Amino acid sequence: MRESQGPAPGYAFDNDSTHSDELHRCLTDAYDPMTFARLAESGVTTGWRCLDVGTGSGSVARWLAERVAPTGEVMATDVKPHHIQEGPCLTVVEHDVVTDPLPEAAFDLVVARLVLQHLPERLTVLDKLVRALKPGGWLHIEEFDASYEPPLLTPDEESARLYTDFLDAKRAVMRAGGGDPHWGRHAPAAMRAAGLVDIDPRPRIELRTAGSPGLRMQLNHTYHLRDGLLAAGLTEVQLADVRALMRDPSFCAASSVVYSVHGRRPRAGEAEDGLRPLPEDAR
Repeated sequence: MRESQGPAPGYAFDNDSTHSDELHRCLTDAYDPMTFARLAESGVTTGWRCLDVGTGSGSVARWLAERVAPTGEVMATDVKPHHIQEGPCLTVVEHDVVTDPLPEAAFDLVVARLVLQHLPERLTVLDKLVRALKPGGWLHIEEFDASYEPPLLTPDEESARLYTDFLDAKRAVMRAGGGDPHWGRHAPAAMRAAGLVDIDPRPRIELRTAGSPGLRMQLNHTYHLRDGLLAAGLTEVQLADVRALMRDPSFCAASSVVYSVHGRRPRAGEAEDGLRPLPEDAR
């Protein structure tokens, strides 16, 4: 195992943080139902070989392992996977998708949920994931576009400005590490440019209210990203005030847009296998 040295380069959240367990619970509660439904549409079934990149809590990998059992295999990777237990049909691997190799033409399904937008090398990694697919295999990507997540009901205009300032600071923290908080909108075009076919993007917006998984996740970010948020210009008083605001039963906001996108690697003779030039709007 590598020695824990804080968040991986380009990634704002640390799996070893005291706040990481709560973050994983929020992500699981908010997005696992959508993710599982979309993965089921791929036809994943017994005997498939799957890769879950940046597995986080491992909930997606465990679901996949149940689907591919008893003859399939799921490889779950993360830079810090030591809190995830292996099980039947599930192998956990310490792996940096930016620098470490992947086997080529090896997987029927590759999943990358909320990973690529954090990586400055996201397009190079995307190409690597495409090459890891068997011909006919599916790549499933889910990413946020945080350009839209406005407050909808607040006690007053000052509270609305406070929440917006918090969101602006959080986006600045991501950009400081080379992330792109808006990349979700570009994922479909990037997947097509990487040579995939049958691209199927599904955008989703939900309501953030006190106690909901989406707003609990925002609240977690005020603790998990505290140092970065302060460096981006927020004060301790503002952090305390925005935490109180997000616990207010009268508060609600729109979520960011989450894009759930499927794409398939063409089979031999179906389309040209080479990587295509990436359009400017997907960079």
